Amino acid sequence: MSTYYQIFGGKVNVLSSDPSNPVEGQIWYNTTLEVLKYEAATTAGVWATGGNLGTARDGLAGAGTQTAGLAFGGRTTVRIANTEEYNGTSWTSGGNLATARAFLAGCGVQTSGLAFGGSTTVDVTSTEEYNGSSWTAGGNLVAARRGLAGCGNQNAALGFGGFPTSVTTQEYNGTSWTSGGNLNTGRTDLAGAGTQTAGLAFGGATPSPSAATEAYDGTSWTAGGNLNTARDSLAGAGTQTAGLAFGGSAPPFTTATEAYDGSVWTAAGNLAVARDLLGGAGTQTAGLAFGGENGPDKTSTEEYTGAGTQVTRTVTGS
Repeated sequence: MSTYYQIFGGKVNVLSSDPSNPVEGQIWYNTTLEVLKYEAATTAGVWATGGNLGTARDGLAGAGTQTAGLAFGGRTTVRIANTEEYNGTSWTSGGNLATARAFLAGCGVQTSGLAFGGSTTVDVTSTEEYNGSSWTAGGNLVAARRGLAGCGNQNAALGFGGFPTSVTTQEYNGTSWTSGGNLNTGRTDLAGAGTQTAGLAFGGATPSPSAATEAYDGTSWTAGGNLNTARDSLAGAGTQTAGLAFGGSAPPFTTATEAYDGSVWTAAGNLAVARDLLGGAGTQTAGLAFGGENGPDKTSTEEYTGAGTQVTRTVTGS
């Protein structure tokens, strides 16, 4: 009988713990667990259940990553200021926004977040910066709006679309907002991804649900490939050339998830819970969805693993 070495030209490593940076195709025996393991790549995107938000809500904003997420603002029966931080397993309370609001936009990371726009009883220009524990006032938007989208970071952010001037784009430099190039398709309740100089806008209401996608180069927007499912009130994550769109209202509420390669959107594994007005964060291969209308008591969190992501698997007997 041929050995593994004779067939594959290599030996199976015997280790007391899993390697810290395994490569695809690598095989090893874990002596502590007494199991044979191997490193593979996922063939399709999939969502899995994460820890529930502490405060049920929709119309919230998100920032950060799958293992260091940030959720803030939103709506219960009233506008709220609550902030929560995610560690990849559970949410814990952070510092409250100074201005309670819903239908706002956000960007950045968990320790350096940005919240802007939204509505209290009226649309607001308020911008706030998060340092990992508390929010402080930043420069106000040029124009008040709700239902807008955002991307970038605390010192180089992009805000676009929304009520009432749905084509408007604004750029933030860490201190103040200035006007940028207008969207070609004016819309509200859209999603965004990317950076200030490489932004992505997709979906939204025109007022009908839209499939339009546009890319920003720091000066102007150009048309990209349309979403397969036209929708508004969706969430997004990732970059201009590796974007992720999920949830929203088509109508009705949808579970549809799509991945963008810079020119084309493709179906990428449905959410378990159909919902709109949800928050989003992360990347195309490690996304985070939380809250939203039509979710289980509006606290539901889901974690996304994209196609091609490396995963460690255990060999089991048949």
